[in-house]
Amino acid sequence: MKLEESIVQQHFKSQQHKATVNLLYTGYYIKQIIRKMLEPYDVTEQQYNILRILKGQYPNAARISLVKERMLDKSCDASRLIERLRIKGLVKRKEDGVDRRAAAVTITKKGLTLLEKIGEKIDFEKMLFNETSEEDFLILNELLDKIRKE
Repeated sequence: MKLEESIVQQHFKSQQHKATVNLLYTGYYIKQIIRKMLEPYDVTEQQYNILRILKGQYPNAARISLVKERMLDKSCDASRLIERLRIKGLVKRKEDGVDRRAAAVTITKKGLTLLEKIGEKIDFEKMLFNETSEEDFLILNELLDKIRKE
């Protein structure tokens, strides 16, 4: 569906303004879909992101600062999210005797199993982007990097 139809707005100040609104709207749209897909597994998209980061470090532990650095949502409270994952038995946390922020976190077997189960049931890319070509994604990624000046 076109942006104009989705938000019931026909005119924008410029194509740049429309693109900005379109990026924000599309981001929220994708987040909602991912949230609904993860709901049956009792994890949020931020918790899922942490589990994926920790899986990448497995079998080694990761400091909370590393997890924060790699998270997609830089504004969320990683320590609080990690604590919720610990309560669910999806991660282990080993405190540093001196600095609580320097705790080491490891994904558990239960966490790895959950990620495997989610991966078997949900193919995010296929479900979200099945009508988009590799060339389209190449162009999109170049434009997004250019916008962020990376």
